[in-house]
Amino acid sequence: MRASVYSLILLFFSCLLHLSKSQPFLGVNYGLTADNLPPPSASAKLLQSTTFQKVRLYGSDPAVIKALANTGIEIVIGASNGDVPGLASDPSFARSWVETNVVPYYPASKIVLIAVGNEITSFGDNSLMSQLLPAMKNVQTALEAASLGGGKIKVSTVHIMSVLAGSDPPSTAVFKPEHADILKGLLEFNSETGSPFAVNPYPFFAYQDDRRPETLAYCLFQANPGRVDPNSNLKYMNMFDAQVDAVYSALNSMGFKDVEIMVAETGWPYKGDPEEAGATVENARAYNKNLIAHLKSGSGTPLMPGRVIDTYLFALYDENLKPGKGSERAFGLFRPDLTMTYDIGLTKTTNYNQTSMAPLSPTRPRLPPAAAPTRQTLPSPPQMILPSPVTPSDKNSGQTDVHNSTPRSASLAHICRSLSISASMFFVSVFKSSTAPSSAPESDTRSEKNSNADEGSTSQNDVAAVNKGKGILGHSPNKPNVNLTEKPNKSSSSSQRSRPPMQENKARVTTEKRSVCRTPPINTENKFDCLIIC
Repeated sequence: MRASVYSLILLFFSCLLHLSKSQPFLGVNYGLTADNLPPPSASAKLLQSTTFQKVRLYGSDPAVIKALANTGIEIVIGASNGDVPGLASDPSFARSWVETNVVPYYPASKIVLIAVGNEITSFGDNSLMSQLLPAMKNVQTALEAASLGGGKIKVSTVHIMSVLAGSDPPSTAVFKPEHADILKGLLEFNSETGSPFAVNPYPFFAYQDDRRPETLAYCLFQANPGRVDPNSNLKYMNMFDAQVDAVYSALNSMGFKDVEIMVAETGWPYKGDPEEAGATVENARAYNKNLIAHLKSGSGTPLMPGRVIDTYLFALYDENLKPGKGSERAFGLFRPDLTMTYDIGLTKTTNYNQTSMAPLSPTRPRLPPAAAPTRQTLPSPPQMILPSPVTPSDKNSGQTDVHNSTPRSASLAHICRSLSISASMFFVSVFKSSTAPSSAPESDTRSEKNSNADEGSTSQNDVAAVNKGKGILGHSPNKPNVNLTEKPNKSSSSSQRSRPPMQENKARVTTEKRSVCRTPPINTENKFDCLIIC
């Protein structure tokens, strides 16, 4: 009996470890293209009061890096596009850069990644693009010379979505042929060093090309019919997953399916120019809040269920000196006076299980095993919602996951959650049986257990470098528009983009009731997705 209890305890905590590791880390972009920002020390305190665990800088401002020392917040620093030629051609310059911008602050300031350049492929400068890989290699060598290699601090670069030649449907996405040789070298570097492929997906800019109401809901993680990829037969319930899976497909097409993806920027503006549809406070709140809930669920994407993705929201503050359309200066989550632009539950006391995701009902769509279910709102404690099992009878039960090398799967998470629940119930039953009066009739014990069972059965540089190319078409509001099926016409300052609408799935989604376990209030903050202590 005692051995069985010990075995269950070991299994229980192993599952908890898996669940805790399956949580994504949320970051935020901290840009400095403004003249009204609070001092770095105030920003550091602000970040500590939020659930942001990482921050991305576009440069290596020493005041900001110092202010973040001893906060535990992981830091991505940037080498500007203007530094790339020097870093590529002169290893001594790379060593000097590392000795100036990294060595004095590490490890008190928890620098984890150096992004060499930002969206360089968007400028069409072949010479600059060809220098990107040598620059990254020299920075990596400089880190190793300073004993900061071996995974302590990694090196990568950030890509624009227009690096893809196509992304609709996600399964057909490939990189542009003109970038193939350069990207192959960069991906080999990512694979060898374990650094991520960083990209900037923006559903907001995809919505500008398709302004139907159902597309807005699809972009905002709200109720919508979903869209089916006809090749993979996977159903997508939001644009963010479709964009991320398009990048996964492009990586796989070049043989680099094991390279991790990092979402270096994503966000939604709360205002913009008159022609910028959907730039409202309500939509910005909905996108960011529902994105956070989606990430916290650990469901991953349809192509990569259970995959953890580091995601950096754009941005901590508005940057009032940025050029371009009005939206470029209206992505800030906080104002210069440190108040929230709108509330999306970023304070550490916020319960992320309570979101604005629609529909808010006790049912959820039943999806194929390869497509992780969209997270629904969980009731406040003491009610905790258990995940519904996916049965072999689901439509795509035979789908093969081309990325099946991932160690984190939705099915494993489900099994662990189920085992943790069963173990918890077992401990309670053991406790009850050991503390019950010896004179209590056996029938009373059975009655109590039946009564309990019935009661729980329902219920995230240079100014030029930080202008973003966003959306599933990789559009940049400050750069020539790009048609992903053709090479850009550099003689034209503006060209009309075309985007084939994704196939809509008009089939009704079947639903099923979820079982609910009534539990005493427990603290699940930043730890476990669905830990139930019955």
